[in-house]
Amino acid sequence: MLKEAQYYTKENDRVRCLLCPHRCLLKEGQRGICGVRRVEEGELYTENYALCAALQWDPIEKKPLYHFYPGRRILSLGTYGCNLRCSFCQNWSLARGKPGADAAAITPAQVLAALQREGGPEEVVGVAYTYNEPSIWYEYVLETARLLHGRGYRNVLVTNGFISREPLEELLPFIDALNIDVKAFSDAFYEQHCRGRRRPVLETVELAAAAAHVEVTCLLIPTLNDSPEELARLSGWLAGIDPDLPLHLSRYFPGHRMTLPPTPVETMTAARKIACEKLNHVYLGNIDLPGASDTFCPQCGALLISRHAYRIRIAGLEGNRCLGCGAKINLLPA
Repeated sequence: MLKEAQYYTKENDRVRCLLCPHRCLLKEGQRGICGVRRVEEGELYTENYALCAALQWDPIEKKPLYHFYPGRRILSLGTYGCNLRCSFCQNWSLARGKPGADAAAITPAQVLAALQREGGPEEVVGVAYTYNEPSIWYEYVLETARLLHGRGYRNVLVTNGFISREPLEELLPFIDALNIDVKAFSDAFYEQHCRGRRRPVLETVELAAAAAHVEVTCLLIPTLNDSPEELARLSGWLAGIDPDLPLHLSRYFPGHRMTLPPTPVETMTAARKIACEKLNHVYLGNIDLPGASDTFCPQCGALLISRHAYRIRIAGLEGNRCLGCGAKINLLPA
């Protein structure tokens, strides 16, 4: 599904992609690090426009988003490609995959029609662009998000945050929520294990948090990004943006090219305790521990939302207010 890409310039006989901080300089026929943006006849094209490799209805908690339309379903869409090369990637078959027989074209208008068959914006949340890295599906996501936004549906990005500022600023007016994966709070980790850089991701979180609902995920990998000092720096930085910003700490399991043993349960519980010193809402993912996925009032400690295996029960809320003490909770819809 070739479509001319946005955000590139020509430099003599080469083309420089400006979509993400890699700023790949490409010769004729070359693809960028993302694997889906290619130079053809001196122009840059995206090869995956409207090419859908995964589509299904999900609980919104699966994104994970715990403070955005809790208990509702959202239509999840994904394609191929990614602009990071994480050795521990959990969706590597899509991130590093190529279009196959199971991929199909779906236009923005068809996405809208799929939502409308389920109901209007009051019944259906909208679409999550997920599974692979949605920013390298940029032209399609922008067009679809603009269309759905105009019809009252919500748009969600589940993203690694490795995108240049200008394309992000163009997209954000049509995005309602993001879950941004902060892989670690270490430059060395990003360079060694992701072939990327940390600073652009942090800038994305800061910019997005001023424009939309944001939650952050961090996969804790033993000995690599789980030290108490690094967790304290991560939670302190997030608290400087907003102490009500939800943080999801996920348990790592071996996968792709990473063979380290799973994150110990004790590490997960200790990490949550550290993060809770600065943040009001910290959750543990990929682990089944009592209360680890529940939402509590940061003022009075009342249970607000209980969760288990994507099943939720809203126990102590009226809108976005705690029934116990009346405190306002960072929760949409209000």
